Amino acid sequence: MELLLNPVIVSVVVLCILCVYRINVLLSIIFSAIAAGICAHMSLSQIMHTFISGMGGNSETALSYILLGAFAAAMTHTGLAPILAKKIAGIIKGRAFLLILIITVMAMLSQNLIPVHIAFIPILIPPLLHVMNKLKIDRRAVACALAFGLKTPYIAIPAGFGLIFQGLIAENLTQNGMTVAVGDVWKSNWFLALAMLTGLLIALFVSYKKPREYKDVEIAFDVETEGECLKFNKNHYLTLLAAFATLGVQLWTNSLPLGALVGLSVIFGTGAIDHKKMDKLMNEGIGLMGYVAFVMLVAAGFALVLKETGGIESLVQGATAFMGHSKMLAATIMLAIGLFITMGIGTSFGTIPILAVLFVPICAKMGFSVPATVIILSAAAALGDAGSPASDTTLGPTAGLNADGQHNHITDTCIPTFVHYNVPLIVFAVLAVFLF
Repeated sequence: MELLLNPVIVSVVVLCILCVYRINVLLSIIFSAIAAGICAHMSLSQIMHTFISGMGGNSETALSYILLGAFAAAMTHTGLAPILAKKIAGIIKGRAFLLILIITVMAMLSQNLIPVHIAFIPILIPPLLHVMNKLKIDRRAVACALAFGLKTPYIAIPAGFGLIFQGLIAENLTQNGMTVAVGDVWKSNWFLALAMLTGLLIALFVSYKKPREYKDVEIAFDVETEGECLKFNKNHYLTLLAAFATLGVQLWTNSLPLGALVGLSVIFGTGAIDHKKMDKLMNEGIGLMGYVAFVMLVAAGFALVLKETGGIESLVQGATAFMGHSKMLAATIMLAIGLFITMGIGTSFGTIPILAVLFVPICAKMGFSVPATVIILSAAAALGDAGSPASDTTLGPTAGLNADGQHNHITDTCIPTFVHYNVPLIVFAVLAVFLF
């Protein structure tokens, strides 16, 4: 009973229930943080003070999203995004699977090659909704494809966001007594990428293979309205240059906000867009990504409340009593704990430091190899990212697919991605304990 009243478990259950009943995600996180604090006998003023002070934990992420939103808006104003959408529509020629494949690849590129993250989704996806409707594509399949493209690269590819994620894994494992080089993380995590691929194939060819009807609603980013922008010109090439500058600076400095700032500077400095439109683009960037950015801030406040309650440590201590000497049981319990924590916090990156302190001693005690420990920590951190109502992996796809109001965040994005990715990740991570 004491375990069931753990602040982490109570708050995540409250969060999921509120979201299922379509309470706004941002408000749901705040209410869940209050529930966690009350379970830990914190006063309301103490809960809110902790919550607000913790919001700064995701300030860099939030700033990145705002700047990347402005960068994505700039791509629209130069006509690059509509051109890409138009060319994609021309390439697929009625082949639904090819469209989904292209969207998946573009999502992957947004994590590593041109690290705009989810900022491309509300720009590129709405113009393609008309094509999806015509092909009767189930948008839940597209949500799973986008989640795969947003998640798999940072797990298994050491560039862009993957370099940040894998660097955190290596750094936190080393700090807790298990020396791991950044370049060694992907050599283990390819196994988790295989799990993600398994989930994607099930989603596309089993779960959401049947056609699904949608109303053809006219939306603001319809490709047809951009008919005058059909050919590449100097401004489009300058925008691509800005995108590569963003990638280069981000890899060089490990600062995504700085990379986005340089990208914007290239666009305005070269005259690809008149600097007089700067205020308009920043406002559009806030409109595109501001809500997601603020959810990330609130999620960081929620994370600090969970830490202060002591619920994470007590959850691990309570769970270790059931592990015994079984490697399979120990791995399963650690993954379940990671799932609960990340479901609440909504970010796998922010979960790593929390889990490493708790999991490395357990893995060492149970005799897990270094590669197996890397996989367990990576999977435990990444688990809730697909399926959490507060995760950018779910918020991003919904922002694009719901442009015409026909795609529900919980039932059409969170639940499909939760089922198709978290289950394979758990199965493959447990297998890794015996194979690595």
